[in-house]
Amino acid sequence: MKRFFAKCLLVCAAAGLAGCATTYPPAPATVDNADYNYLIGPGDNLNIVVWRNPELSTSVPVRPDGKITTSLVEDLPVTGRDSTTLAREIEQALGKYIRDPVVTVLVTGFVGPYSQQIRVLGEAAKPQTLSYKQKMTVLDVMIAVGGITDFADGNRATLLRTSEGNKQYTVRLKDLVKRGDVSANVEVKPGDVLIIPQSWF
Repeated sequence: MKRFFAKCLLVCAAAGLAGCATTYPPAPATVDNADYNYLIGPGDNLNIVVWRNPELSTSVPVRPDGKITTSLVEDLPVTGRDSTTLAREIEQALGKYIRDPVVTVLVTGFVGPYSQQIRVLGEAAKPQTLSYKQKMTVLDVMIAVGGITDFADGNRATLLRTSEGNKQYTVRLKDLVKRGDVSANVEVKPGDVLIIPQSWF
């Protein structure tokens, strides 16, 4: 009877350890973001300059609904556009009132659209959403969120890549943050979700 219970405990322990192991491939060290352009999102601030028309030049925040209102232009959707595209759209709207407007849009604040933000869930010291920056890495993300908690199972963390149909990769956060193993550092992509599980032990 004792042997039976011992075997059961061994089987359960093995099953538990197998359940702890992740089956996802390691995240690629680098990503191809050569064609990345910053897109405007709610919370960004826009400086709109209309050449030779200072009375039409203004600074406006992007509202939570992703629109802006400026002189002569009301409720213009801007989320998901780059600054050049938006400038041409404002020129088109102003063209009804002034001749050949020339518009420049400068973005400040840099929040970006929700679809491009980096989200950190689970056992981070400060789980949060971060604005994506080109060539951003997991190490940059870890510094921003204050690292991992004492209860984190950092080497079982996963990177959910929404830009690749929610494909998941493993990342070795414990090796990177606690042991300083820079080989565990990988680049992130817009929209990535970093999930840090709790340790079983």
